[in-house]
Amino acid sequence: MGRFAILALRLVIAMVLAGSLFVQVWMVPLISADLSNAGAPDGLRIAFLVIVVLGIACVQVVAFCVWRLLTMVRRGTVFSHGAFRFVDVIFWAVAIAAVLVFSIAVLLAPGDVAPGIVMLICGAALMTGGVALLVLVLRTLLAQAVARDVEAAGLRAELDEVI
Repeated sequence: MGRFAILALRLVIAMVLAGSLFVQVWMVPLISADLSNAGAPDGLRIAFLVIVVLGIACVQVVAFCVWRLLTMVRRGTVFSHGAFRFVDVIFWAVAIAAVLVFSIAVLLAPGDVAPGIVMLICGAALMTGGVALLVLVLRTLLAQAVARDVEAAGLRAELDEVI
């Protein structure tokens, strides 16, 4: 991965983190006020806001882990056992986000929301779960790459002994 690509991705991650912080600090209180003014029950309002804040936290955790993996890519250490920790955290954050998206559909289903909207949200939850499974597949590929790297290092050491 080139320097420019790493720099561009870090710029995107920094903007995502700044935007998510803006949403947490500025938009969540506004959403709370809007839901209160719309007459939403306090239980529904609080549940929705907790889901939003936890969802934003999932995005922030993923952004941080990708940043750390980019650092490992830049240093050439991404094919090591240290990368698994970050990939595992990404998997669980995305899986939790899928459950959070589905819980929004559960909250909206008994209300006056059109069933099509609830189904769209369920579809978004399914797609988010699919992303979590994709991360799991990529983790398996990382494990295979690390195993090949360890094997190659062993073969290099044996070759050095022979020479």
